[in-house]
Amino acid sequence: MKTLLFTIILLFFCTITIASHNIAEPEILGEGSQPQVSIDSRNTIRIIYGQHDKIFCSESRDGGINFAKPMLVAQVAGMHLGMSRGPQLACSNQYSVITAMDKSGNIHWFRLSNSSGKWENMGLLNDQPGSAPEGLMNIAADRNDHFYAVWLDIRTGKRNQIYFADLSPKAIKWSKNRLVYKSPDEHVCECCQPHIAVNNAAVAIMFRNWLNGSRDLYLITSKNRGTSFSQGHKLGTGTWKLNACPMDGGSLSNNPASVITTWQREGNVFYCQPGQPEKALGHGRNSTIAASNSDTLIGYQANDTLKLVNIKANKTEVIGTGSFIKMALMPNKKLICVWEVDNKIVFKLI
Repeated sequence: MKTLLFTIILLFFCTITIASHNIAEPEILGEGSQPQVSIDSRNTIRIIYGQHDKIFCSESRDGGINFAKPMLVAQVAGMHLGMSRGPQLACSNQYSVITAMDKSGNIHWFRLSNSSGKWENMGLLNDQPGSAPEGLMNIAADRNDHFYAVWLDIRTGKRNQIYFADLSPKAIKWSKNRLVYKSPDEHVCECCQPHIAVNNAAVAIMFRNWLNGSRDLYLITSKNRGTSFSQGHKLGTGTWKLNACPMDGGSLSNNPASVITTWQREGNVFYCQPGQPEKALGHGRNSTIAASNSDTLIGYQANDTLKLVNIKANKTEVIGTGSFIKMALMPNKKLICVWEVDNKIVFKLI
């Protein structure tokens, strides 16, 4: 009897050890860089990444426990890849969209029917070919198949400004591209990725400006799906005088309660809500955000250490090593994290 009890206890602790190991250690998805992650309305998780001029996508239909073998989505000649210049991803109810920029300044886009699993080449997003050579953009989607895009575009005065377009449900062509912010100092920061987030009809765009020698983060918002935008408002109380480019655009989330942002200044990562002072989280860069109505999680890298901050719990933990972390929060409050390390894409469920 004692032998049987000892065996049961031993098996129990072995099971705990194995389960903990599976949670603690990231798993390799494939070779590549610049990953992105998004979740559709059916809770299917998709991770995309670049490999030279190729775009790969992998799906998980069991909450991030397992991912399918990455499939080739498309090949884009001269595709931008590196320093936030990789393919972008947004998922909705019936569709998922990938955008990719080439070095000639064209924005290619691809659409997946979530039910069929087939990716289609839909052509170009920018209606003036060659207008986006910097290769920096971001996309978002609401739950009703309305997609939005923001990017750096040089068609106005041959300097980078903030351009915007939207894609109506079931449409096969993006709206007319519109200038939504023009810097009074000729151009915005040329090497920081702008970001966009949506919540129903509310659209928020964050970008790094360049005013009076300062490279600070600014926010513009829309209440009518991008038909009109507010004037640009600076985030936080501090400023960063810099005659160089930080190459770090931060991240934002748009929840019913408020817009939430995270970004880097002078080597420190901050958390900030519009109209409020910023809160320092630690030394690092390349911060990203995953948020719901009740949780706000911020990930960032400090050298090659990846950290996760729970804003509500005021807790910071180390989750791995590598760079360029991206995250998505699932309805069950679990977090899927993906990043790059040694030219490999890894993921981890927390």
